[in-house]
Amino acid sequence: MDTVDIIILGCGPAGMTAALAAHETGASVALIERFDRIGGTGAISGGVIWVAGNPRQRAAGMADSREEALAYFRSLDHGDLVDETLEAFVDNGPEALAFLEDTGAMKVALLEGYPDYYLDRPGAKPKGGRALDHDLFALGELGDWAGRITAIEEPKPMMLRETPLGGGTGIVPPEELGRRMANNERGFGQAMIGRLLKACLDRGIEPVLSVETKRLVKQGERVTGIEGLRDGAPFSLTARNGVVITTGGFEWDEDKRQTFLRGPMDAPASAPTARGEGLTLAMESGAKLGNMTQGWWAPTLVTPDAPWPGGEQRAQPVLIERTVPHSIMVNRMGERFCNEAANYSALAGAFHQFDPQTYDYPNLPAWLIFDEDYVERYPIGPRLPGQPVPDWVMQAETLGELAGKIGVSADGLNQTITRFNAHADASHDPDFARGTSAYDHFYGDRSREGTAVTLGPIARGPFYAVEIRMGLLGTNGGARTDGAARILGHDGEPIVGLYGAGNAIACPTGGIYAGAGGTLGPALTFGYLAGRTAARANA
Repeated sequence: MDTVDIIILGCGPAGMTAALAAHETGASVALIERFDRIGGTGAISGGVIWVAGNPRQRAAGMADSREEALAYFRSLDHGDLVDETLEAFVDNGPEALAFLEDTGAMKVALLEGYPDYYLDRPGAKPKGGRALDHDLFALGELGDWAGRITAIEEPKPMMLRETPLGGGTGIVPPEELGRRMANNERGFGQAMIGRLLKACLDRGIEPVLSVETKRLVKQGERVTGIEGLRDGAPFSLTARNGVVITTGGFEWDEDKRQTFLRGPMDAPASAPTARGEGLTLAMESGAKLGNMTQGWWAPTLVTPDAPWPGGEQRAQPVLIERTVPHSIMVNRMGERFCNEAANYSALAGAFHQFDPQTYDYPNLPAWLIFDEDYVERYPIGPRLPGQPVPDWVMQAETLGELAGKIGVSADGLNQTITRFNAHADASHDPDFARGTSAYDHFYGDRSREGTAVTLGPIARGPFYAVEIRMGLLGTNGGARTDGAARILGHDGEPIVGLYGAGNAIACPTGGIYAGAGGTLGPALTFGYLAGRTAARANA
């Protein structure tokens, strides 16, 4: 294989979608992966996909429109939206999903009742419909390729919609759970990557692993291939139509992170494969950049006893832990600083708050504080109710003692919890309005009524604390594209033969995380557009 029509760099959701779109449009494809595993952050994600007016939504008779979706995004715009790419996502998202379902690359269902994140904005859907979950996928269908998926050793034999994260109970009958385990059935991002990979393999698109692309080859102004190394040996490949970059974000590259990202960020929840190599290739080709200071922000929890296989620090988003009753988040003064149940992407603003008087970020470090009632009922990171509390969780018999252990003001913490408890008992939060939004309730304890799903006093010792870090699910800035996923040069014109999708490009929705799946919706849509556009380039 010395020459193909299209080379795709990156074997994640966007890359495999691009490969399928190109193949079905009649092009030959080489799917190139830098690492010896595929799927990247997509494989460890929840796998949720956000698309307005999607096929499952229409089939359920749920009303949605282009105008509503665009109004929703534009009401959240702070100057980072580009009309052409935003409209390309909104207009082509349903078609991209229908394509993936028709080719067997995806099997999805509605996440019932999962609301959009900003329900006070025009066009938002408080009853959900735009967020989609994956049906289970049996990894045995992949043969030996099953072992090549990132973190596949950590089984997820449930669909997201069955778990508290997706609005379910988290309980699967033992006999059904046993059947799934015996059949090696997976949900979440594992199902998404597995099904996409199966669709590629069925079409003879076999990923080429362990290829480090050093540079893009050009003939004149056209990108015509790649050169690099495979397992240390020289590797080159020519593309008649061009190259599609889908290599993910740059959050694991210290230099790029320091150069581009705004605010502190030291605990990414993504796979450590997101090192910005595609960004480097695009920059060397003269790509115009956009949205570089932004990320898919999320407060995260570092699990020091479970690092990545390479020894890298591992973190996970904090969703349920800060939303359920008997918990609050405080800063170093022992004071609350936000609605703990707010959506994770917007919550970054509270962590990134800068105090010019002290020339510091007053809400970092932050601590999740909870009590014994919480420990008995709710999870903390990978620890489930009833299991021992991990050593990395601080514990004390009194709040004063706990404050001393974590280095926050004891007076501040006591005053904060006294005030919070009084308001929790009265079922309202005048300080930060926790529990007033439908979104606040989604990750709470829905066995309770009203604001009690998220508000509950912290009163029963012992008391606990764990540090909450500023993290993200991935960066979302990179090469600018047009609405057909063609990467643009500094002059605003397409670089001939260069395309992009996923976290390697400036996201079509800017820095706006519209709802659950707000990362994957644009990634899959622009993967579809990139593959189709590249396949037609020389038609």
